[in-house]
Amino acid sequence: MSYHCGGSGSDYGERPLLLDLFCGAGGAGMGYHRAGFDIIGVDIKPQPHYPFEFHQGDALEYLEQHGHKYDVIHASPPCQAFTTMNGMWNKKEHPDLLTPTRKVLLTFHKPYIIENVPGAPLILPILLCGTMFNLGTDTHQLRRHRYFETNILFPLHPICRHRKQVIGIYGDHARCRRRKFGKYEKGMDFPDKDKIRLASMAMGIDWMNWKELSQAIPPAYTEWLGKRILEEIQYVKSTQVTK
Repeated sequence: MSYHCGGSGSDYGERPLLLDLFCGAGGAGMGYHRAGFDIIGVDIKPQPHYPFEFHQGDALEYLEQHGHKYDVIHASPPCQAFTTMNGMWNKKEHPDLLTPTRKVLLTFHKPYIIENVPGAPLILPILLCGTMFNLGTDTHQLRRHRYFETNILFPLHPICRHRKQVIGIYGDHARCRRRKFGKYEKGMDFPDKDKIRLASMAMGIDWMNWKELSQAIPPAYTEWLGKRILEEIQYVKSTQVTK
């Protein structure tokens, strides 16, 4: 798919500008920042712990009005419409914001990334897990699967490798699970006094509260994605300069 780089007015050699939609407290944004981007985040809720420039407002409205200013756009629309928790008896109805987000993103012809959970209607997504980046605690690997749709071609990526003990962070739980005969046992919650410390260590995040942590993307995921996207941007810009 063809796209244009440099629409924000960023000159070749400067840090490209990335729009972080549905940004939460900035797990994804931090990874892209470490990869080499300047970050601006947008979320409909206040995000007092977001570590970069932040605009509170409707993400889709902001995208429609300002998307052309950015070199790259990342979006993490709410996952409640697709989560496996939808199978519970007390589930609530949630709108699909992923599909309209993609529709607007495609109008800009820029590099984009849409992140979501297993079960979301992403197109040819890349699966990333904490085990690919050696994330975890001293005794447990981080098992946290997230999928990323993008219009950038990626090389082969690390393999998801779970050993016997993993830590999962979701809902109100930091849960230890053991693998036995190829399947995970039910698991056990870590005590409340330990869970935020262990979750922070496992996720590589030290600036969020528990609720923010449980919803965050580990920065290692988007740092890996961001470095590949930055290579592509630099290549496209260099070919434009030499023409």
